[in-house]
Amino acid sequence: MISSVLVANRGEIACRVFRTCRELDIRTVAVYSDADENALHTRVADTAVRLPGSTPTETYLRGELIVKAALTAGAEAVHPGYGFLSENADFARAVLDAGLVWIGPPPEAIEAMASKTRAKELMAAAGVPLLAPLDPGAVTEADLPVLVKAASGGGGRGMRIVRELPDLEGELKAASTEAQSAFGDGTVFVEAYVERGRHVEVQIVADTHGTVWAYGTRDCSLQRRHQKVIEEAPAPALAPGVEKRLRSAATAAARTITYTGAGTVEFLVSGDDVHFLEMNTRLQVEHPVTEAVFGIDLVALQLSVAEGAALDGDPPSPSGHAVEARLYAEDPAQNWAPQTGTLHRLSVPGIRLDTGYEDGDTIGVHYDAMLAKAVAYAPTRAEAVRRLAGALERATIHGPVTNRDLLVRSLRHEEFTTARMDTAFYERHLADLTTAAPDPYAPLAAALADAHGRSRFGGWRNLPSQPQTKRYASAHGEHEVHYRRTREGLTADGVRVLSAAANLVVLEIDGVRRKFDVTRHDDRVYVNTTALTVLPRFPDPAAQQAPGSLLAPMPGTVARIADGLTTGSAVQAGDPLIWLEAMKMEHKITAPATGTLTALHAVPGQQVEVGALLAVVQQGPPL
Repeated sequence: MISSVLVANRGEIACRVFRTCRELDIRTVAVYSDADENALHTRVADTAVRLPGSTPTETYLRGELIVKAALTAGAEAVHPGYGFLSENADFARAVLDAGLVWIGPPPEAIEAMASKTRAKELMAAAGVPLLAPLDPGAVTEADLPVLVKAASGGGGRGMRIVRELPDLEGELKAASTEAQSAFGDGTVFVEAYVERGRHVEVQIVADTHGTVWAYGTRDCSLQRRHQKVIEEAPAPALAPGVEKRLRSAATAAARTITYTGAGTVEFLVSGDDVHFLEMNTRLQVEHPVTEAVFGIDLVALQLSVAEGAALDGDPPSPSGHAVEARLYAEDPAQNWAPQTGTLHRLSVPGIRLDTGYEDGDTIGVHYDAMLAKAVAYAPTRAEAVRRLAGALERATIHGPVTNRDLLVRSLRHEEFTTARMDTAFYERHLADLTTAAPDPYAPLAAALADAHGRSRFGGWRNLPSQPQTKRYASAHGEHEVHYRRTREGLTADGVRVLSAAANLVVLEIDGVRRKFDVTRHDDRVYVNTTALTVLPRFPDPAAQQAPGSLLAPMPGTVARIADGLTTGSAVQAGDPLIWLEAMKMEHKITAPATGTLTALHAVPGQQVEVGALLAVVQQGPPL
């Protein structure tokens, strides 16, 4: 029996594993980087061991440091979580060689699936249908579009869709660079890209006695940048016989590599066609939807298998439907740019919320931008979708910009509610999903709440006063609002102010009474679900930037500069000039216009803050 577990990970997944360990009376050990010194997973563990440094390569990707931490803290077993070293066969061997229990599949099984190219060879030999890799040097116009993929790792990193043949070489290089940074392996390959396919996967659990259970299906088709956003179980609206084929192929894949523990076999489904994508030899981010539908605890099953227990009888039968949405600190309207800062408040009542954050925690630049996973369960799919959308809409999220509104609109989109979605959903609908009209009365409510209790010259005046003016910025632009303080109290044109307090404003608009909950944190004001930034009455002239200035959209590290780019270089509008790495993803900074690069301040390896000046492009003919 395992009595203590070190989780070789951070954030939400570390907290998730610790939760099951506490329920099973197993002592927990965390590891943490300097950036995670006060992180939630560090605080909730029984014991925590520091990994010096802040970046993943200095800390969570250092297997020898993690094994040493486990031995130092007296842990008996290591759970890898997902990401980082979770699918690293050498790390699994190092854990076993140190006399520790590895809560995962054998290193040989990890190795067999670690390279997606090798995995495809094994699956082809086992009769599992798949898309064969293409020779990058032999790709023609007829093969397009194609997908460049990292041979190691997952999570959408090191993946690029190529639709124009001249772009292939550059995207191969970019994908390789990103994969090297994320997984320590820059190997990439190319395969055909299926435009309207669905991403469907099968959860499996196998014991050391030869039993393999396949826990139904999950649909993970709603993705941004090849990373999953909304997942559900079971996968809806599959063609007749497809689910049985998926479960059979997943079981065959597990048996082919003598798999043990929890894992996921992923497929691309298009109508009746099924293509093997990869096998994730670890716990998946979206595992809670399977837990909800089957009434199981997959972490507990992992621990049980690691202790040598046999899976008894048949797997439980599924019941109902579950949907999960990944809540990210990112701005979908700005090319999914990750956001950082203080998370003042996070509350999504009424449903399961798996998170690695608490109120007051800081969202940093070094790791993934996911704040939490919101999971709703109900007897039917329609009920589960409605419940999740409603819970997110009513959630209190005060801090950096998030994708909450996008999630709500996605869940209510006709293609999703009728189960006609595919992996290109956001390519078609992102613009519509991110341009919803703002609440026009939120800025007024913010101004009235701020004015509550304030008085000038002893209160109201006998003579009519000039209106008070306040300015705010939101995701939809700048807003200027006006109100007056009279004998009757605060007033505003076009609405009736029923009450105004620091945290609650009640307005009557066209005969309809509306309540506005208001919370302020420094210069940020949250009115219901609208986030506003207080603007000064007079803009600071020093804050103005020269036309053509390229500013860092987020804090991060300058990963690289375009080849041959120097001051004086001629550039074309849309040319990628600088790549920023933030939260484990690369972000391209492109030329805003055709012209000349007149200044280049970015240097590879340089740490930059949001708004930092990276370069300047002067529009017009080359100088």
